[in-house]
Amino acid sequence: MSGMKAKPASTSEGRPSWHTGPTRATGWRVEASRINLVRSAPEPRPVQVRCGRSELTVDLSRSVLVIIDMQNDFCHPLGWFGQKGIDVEPMRVPIPVIQTLLPLWRSAGGRVLWLNWGIRPDRLNLPPMVQFAGKRQADAVGYGEASPINRGRSLVTGEWGAQVVDELTPHLEDIVVAKQRLSGFWDSELDGVLRGLGAQTLFFAGVNTDRCVFSTLQDAGFLGYDCVLIKDACSTPSPGYVRRAIHYIVELLHGFICTRSALERALKAAVRGDPAKRSETALSPQSTQGVRHDTIDS
Repeated sequence: MSGMKAKPASTSEGRPSWHTGPTRATGWRVEASRINLVRSAPEPRPVQVRCGRSELTVDLSRSVLVIIDMQNDFCHPLGWFGQKGIDVEPMRVPIPVIQTLLPLWRSAGGRVLWLNWGIRPDRLNLPPMVQFAGKRQADAVGYGEASPINRGRSLVTGEWGAQVVDELTPHLEDIVVAKQRLSGFWDSELDGVLRGLGAQTLFFAGVNTDRCVFSTLQDAGFLGYDCVLIKDACSTPSPGYVRRAIHYIVELLHGFICTRSALERALKAAVRGDPAKRSETALSPQSTQGVRHDTIDS
């Protein structure tokens, strides 16, 4: 009932006990003067996902789907990019892909985190180079400045442009984190939230592949997270060779690449209760002969 506090549990000796921490898997159990620092690990939920020539086994209970910058100022025709004259169609490409993926991800028990630009209205923590990248002419609209057609201040937390597009409305149980750089890990709470969740593996979707998605994925790898780029759940208006270069660098140095269809097969197997089944038919030794290293970019 609203306004009522949950009663603390009791131990066998009758002493009240309670949990303190972000989650039960990352917190403590307190029993009067006794404090138990042993975390209760969540039950593993393994799924197998084909990533190029590798079959990756990941634990859904420690995985988070990170969806980057699918917000009005980038993806809506009347947003910040659209008003600059930028074609927003490339930024809208992931919308139907993510729409299909989200119900499967949630039904398999995966957590969803929306990572959007959401700056301070006064821009005090945005250095000159960041602001200059967003405004290279005196008459342009920069970070935190008012839209000419009254769509609010660009990328400011709480305003229309910083909100997720209507086609991808977050659920109440999803997590929303604001960022102030291309990488979501700089000057933000992202790392603390992920560690509070006990996250180990991050799946990446959103825009733009070669900018905020790649910057965040790269920093995630540097911080020790396992990274998987869902390549067709991401997009960019940059030339194709830029996208292919990012795919090559991610697989070479920072993590793994899978397709939406490979992940969906893995999630469907998990929902059916068959997590041990292979999500895709493994490549036989004969079929791997002559496979080029860059086939993941096809």
